Amino acid sequence: MSTKSHSPIDINRIMEMIPHRYPLLLVDRVLELIPGESAVALKNVSMNEPHFMGHFPGHPVMPGVLIVEAMAQTAALVVVDFLGKSAEGKVVYFMTIDNARFRKPVTPGDSLHIHVEKIQSRANVWKFKAYGKVDDKICAEATFSAMITDK
Repeated sequence: MSTKSHSPIDINRIMEMIPHRYPLLLVDRVLELIPGESAVALKNVSMNEPHFMGHFPGHPVMPGVLIVEAMAQTAALVVVDFLGKSAEGKVVYFMTIDNARFRKPVTPGDSLHIHVEKIQSRANVWKFKAYGKVDDKICAEATFSAMITDK
């Protein structure tokens, strides 16, 4: 198991690594990355995001499904970084989402720290456990598996 951590990965590099774009690109920066093993990413939650217009007017809350998507995008960055340039631009599809729990609302102004850790990988299928924290409090957690493939 490698313990070498990359320096932070900025939004421009993230967009080279995964195909997501606004409004569905939900990772602003990777703060820590251990190749093929784990990562901590940052999502700065802004009132300007389109989902807040309807979720919920007068009481904006980031949809849980988008928090799980941010976890998946962070996991995709772990996979793409590990596999190298040949994996850049490929798509990572959810296969399972298990034990999803939402413990505290994520709202505009929050800095959501997304922690992902590989549980196992076989060929092009990877399994991760993940959680999101705001102010050191767990807001959401899930276990999921995904497959990396061509578009």
